[in-house]
Amino acid sequence: MSDGTAAKSPSRLDDVVRGIWRENPVLVTTLGLCPTLAVTNTVANCIAMGLATLFVLVCANFLVSAAARFIPNEVRISGYVLIIATFVTVADMSIEALAPAVHKDLGAFIALIVVNCIILGRQEAFAAKHPPLRATLDAIGAGLGFVLVLLMMGAVREVLGNGTFLGRSVLGPRWEPWVVLMLPPGGFLTLGTFLIAIRWAKVRKAARAKAEAERAAPSRNVPSAAAGSAG
Repeated sequence: MSDGTAAKSPSRLDDVVRGIWRENPVLVTTLGLCPTLAVTNTVANCIAMGLATLFVLVCANFLVSAAARFIPNEVRISGYVLIIATFVTVADMSIEALAPAVHKDLGAFIALIVVNCIILGRQEAFAAKHPPLRATLDAIGAGLGFVLVLLMMGAVREVLGNGTFLGRSVLGPRWEPWVVLMLPPGGFLTLGTFLIAIRWAKVRKAARAKAEAERAAPSRNVPSAAAGSAG
């Protein structure tokens, strides 16, 4: 009985891995697309925005999970937003103090973390219904998944669009930058390419699994052929 219960309960690692890959907030559930498309023209912006979102998500999930029973259901969304806004203010002031140039580049998008669907969605769907430890691990997974996508997009757009990585030249002076990747359409093109590649990989994996299942299944013609020979 205890073994069966333990087998069904998710592990702590699963709470983290789920947000990084199986339920990636950008590539799977397609949340947080506004900052994903807007700030990924440089890797430095991606690091700052990703870490700020991760910080707010982890802190807010923990506090919401711990205080969920004390928040009336009628004002729960307002309470969640107030909690998020508190940590966003801390992140905003920290980035402004530590990296003023990056803070200037990000502009209003740091403040807009308050309305990021990833954070509010994880609080409503998970943090408010689970203990603080699991809520924190879920936030870490979703936050790392978001950071991963930002870094992937930022690296592609900055390297190909400007020939640099973190402001340092990597492709040499002869490289002709793909300027379109540094412009707003470049975000849509890069994200669309990622989504197409993931969809192609899933379809290919499903087709391979189906083909293997058909090869492993016994042929329906074998029994009938054997019966005909016996007759």
